[in-house]
Amino acid sequence: MSSGAILEAAGLTKEFGGFVAVNNVNLTVERGSVHALIGPNGAGKTTLFNLLTKFLQPTRGAIRYQGRDITKMQPADIARLGLVRSFQISAVFPHMTALENVRIALQRRRGDSFDFWRSEKVLSKFDGEGAALLADVGLTAFSDIRASDLSYGRKRALEIATTLALNPEMLLLDEPMAGMAQEDIERISALIRRISKNRTILMVEHNLSVVASLSNRITVLARGKVLAEGDYAAVSKDPRVIEAYIGAGHA
Repeated sequence: MSSGAILEAAGLTKEFGGFVAVNNVNLTVERGSVHALIGPNGAGKTTLFNLLTKFLQPTRGAIRYQGRDITKMQPADIARLGLVRSFQISAVFPHMTALENVRIALQRRRGDSFDFWRSEKVLSKFDGEGAALLADVGLTAFSDIRASDLSYGRKRALEIATTLALNPEMLLLDEPMAGMAQEDIERISALIRRISKNRTILMVEHNLSVVASLSNRITVLARGKVLAEGDYAAVSKDPRVIEAYIGAGHA
């Protein structure tokens, strides 16, 4: 494993019947970086992301996190190691307030299951930490608002807050800007930039302006293979990348 790497995949392959969705992918994510996975539709980004976060098991290949082989581990187990996929355990409960949602996530600190029957007195011990997490994602003013009444962008911010409740060292974001208006994109971009200061982030993202502004390194996939890798200035000028996007109907 590379000395500066926090997550590394070697020869990662996923076959569905006779279709090879991810083909012998090697990937190294450096500690403290914001690393983006991009590519045209059908490139294999989602499948690769699901392999790395253990929602799919690879046909072949290996995944290492912090030098430890996690290839056969389950998502809940790697979350305990500090590798957490946003939205994997943080689906917002719509009829709970923002603070109540974060308190539920903070219960995981006790190592137990979600205890919905716990008394208000017991749960209230998480109020201070929950309020701090809401402040981190810009939701202090919405602490007592039900999640169902939040705007789409603020729901995504709340989901990130519940993920941060697990205190992950590495955060994996699956299309964090999907379906957002420009105002929300700017808000969540600022949030990701803020939380990346002391974490490693790997994200799948279609919005190339977001990728350009946030990412230190970019891996471009096409037809299940790594097509190019580097910073945005390099990959955006790569003729292979331009051809892949134009060929898939992207500008």
